[in-house]
Amino acid sequence: MLQAHRPSIGSEELEEVRKVFETGWLGMGSQVIEFENMMKDYLGARNVVTVNTGTTALHIALDAYGIGPGDEVITPSLTFCAGIQSVISLGATPVFCEVDPDTLNIDIADMEKRITPRTKAIMPVHYCGYACDMDRLLGITRNKKIVVIEDAAHAFGSVYKGKKIGSIGDATCFSFDPIKNFTCGEGGAVALSDDNIAEEIRRKRVLGISKDSWQRQKKAQSWYYEVVTQGYRYHMSNINAAIGIAQLRKLDRFIARRKDIAERYNDAFRGIEGIRMLKWELREMAPFMYIIRVAGDRRDEMMDFLASKGVASGVHYIPNHLQPFFSRYSTELPATEKVWKEIITIPLFYDMTDDDAALVIRSVKEFFGC
Repeated sequence: MLQAHRPSIGSEELEEVRKVFETGWLGMGSQVIEFENMMKDYLGARNVVTVNTGTTALHIALDAYGIGPGDEVITPSLTFCAGIQSVISLGATPVFCEVDPDTLNIDIADMEKRITPRTKAIMPVHYCGYACDMDRLLGITRNKKIVVIEDAAHAFGSVYKGKKIGSIGDATCFSFDPIKNFTCGEGGAVALSDDNIAEEIRRKRVLGISKDSWQRQKKAQSWYYEVVTQGYRYHMSNINAAIGIAQLRKLDRFIARRKDIAERYNDAFRGIEGIRMLKWELREMAPFMYIIRVAGDRRDEMMDFLASKGVASGVHYIPNHLQPFFSRYSTELPATEKVWKEIITIPLFYDMTDDDAALVIRSVKEFFGC
C-alpha cells in the first residue's frame, strides 16, 4: 500500500543522534540551542522556543499570553483537535468559525462576526501549508488588541508575501511529528517577536523554573533552582533536536520535491468532472498534504477504490464542532460541514517516486472514468 504520508530519514539523522549519545547529555542542551538558532535564521524570527510537540506549542503559547477562564478563542472547526484541547485545558472557550471552501483556511469574514468583548485570541490554521490572509487578519485583530496565535503545524517553510510563516504575526506554532514537512521524531516550536513572552515560554517549558539544568550546569551551586511561574514538562530533548538539525538541512530539497508532485497532480486533475480543485498558489507554499474535493457524495467510495488499487488516502479533518467532547461549543457551520464530506487526502511525501505519483494519478482518473 502506498501510504499517504511517510518521513524521510537516514544516515544523517543517525549521525547527529550519535553525537548526542557521545556527549551523554540526552535532555535539553546544546543541540536544542543549535536547532533553535537554525530555525531563527531560516524563518527570520526574533525568537524560536522548542517544545516536545506541536500540541504543547499551542498550549504553552496560549498560556504565556494569559488566555484562561472567561476568555474566548476563535478557531476554524476544520482542524486537528490539538488546538481545541489546548484552549479547553486552560479553562477558555473555543469559538468555532467557518473555513473558505476554496482554500480550507479560516473564513475571515465569518471569524470577524464571532468576535465579542471576551475574544482574547484567534488561532488561524495555515491549512496544508497554504498561508492565510495575514494582512487582513492582523488588520482586524490589532485594532481590537486580540492576539493571533498561528497554528502552522502544516506550514514550516511556507511564505506569505515574501516572508516566512513564523516571522509575521504575534506567535506561530509548529509541529515536527513524523509526517510533517520535516521531523524531529516528535517536537514543536513557538516563533515570536516578543522577548518577554518568549522568556515566559522558556520558563514554562521546564516546569516554571527560572533557569533550566543546561543553563545552571556550569555555575556555582548548579543544584539551586527557583520555580517562578506555572509550568509544564514540555521541553525538547537533544535527541529530538539532533534529528531536527539533520532534517532542517534537507528542508528546501523536501519542499521542492513535494511541490513537484503537487504540480503533477494539479496538471492531471484539472478539468476532471467530479473533482473540485482547491485554489492554492504553490509558488510560496510548502505543501504538507494534497487535498481534493470529491463531488456527489462519492468521497468514501473513492477512498475504497483507491485502497483497492494500493493507494492509501485520508480525511483531514472531522470538524471539531461535530465531536462528542466538544458538543457544548457546537454551532451551525454549513460550509464546513459540506466541505469535510468532500475532502480526501492523497499521497504526498518526499520519497515518493515518479511511478508512485503516476499510480495515484492513474487510480484517480480511473475512478472518474478518465
